[in-house]
Amino acid sequence: MKFIVAVDKNWAIGHNNDLLISIPEDMEHFKKHTMGKVVLMGKNTLESFPGAKPLKNRTNIVVALETDYTVDGAIVVYNLEDALKEAEKFNTDDVYVIGGGSIYKQMMQYCDTAIITYIDHEFEADTYIPNLDEMSDEWYLADESEKQTYEGMDYYYRIYKRK
Repeated sequence: MKFIVAVDKNWAIGHNNDLLISIPEDMEHFKKHTMGKVVLMGKNTLESFPGAKPLKNRTNIVVALETDYTVDGAIVVYNLEDALKEAEKFNTDDVYVIGGGSIYKQMMQYCDTAIITYIDHEFEADTYIPNLDEMSDEWYLADESEKQTYEGMDYYYRIYKRK
C-alpha cells in the first residue's frame, strides 16, 4: 500500500476538515496516481469532498465508526481490520491511503511508499502526520522533483520508501 498526501513544512495536512491549500497541479498529480485505483479514507475525508460523494473512477473504501453509516458507490467498513481485509482483495500497489490524519497515522505502518507533496510554507493547521524526515530508521527519501511554485510558495513532489 501507499499513502499520498500534501504536507506543509511542519507536516500539517489540514485545517477544519479541509486541505491546507488546493494547488491545481497537485490535484492533477493526485488524480494521476489514484485514477483507476483503490483509495482508502476515513468518513470525514469522504465528507469533505464535493457533495460528500466518493471519488469517480476509483474504488473507494471508507472507514466509519458508526455501524449504520452507508455511502452509495463506496465500500464502507467499520474498523481498520476490515479496511485491511478489503484492501487485501486488490493489488497492494493499487491501494492508496488518502486521509485523514487518524487514518494516515494508523495505516502508515502497512504502507511501503509515501507520495508526498511537500509545501515549503507554514499554514494554520489542526491535523498533522508524522514527519518522515524524522523517521530515518524506517523511511528514506527516494526521489524529489524539481522545485515547483504556486502563488509564491515552493513545493516538491517527494517519494519516500520504507527501509
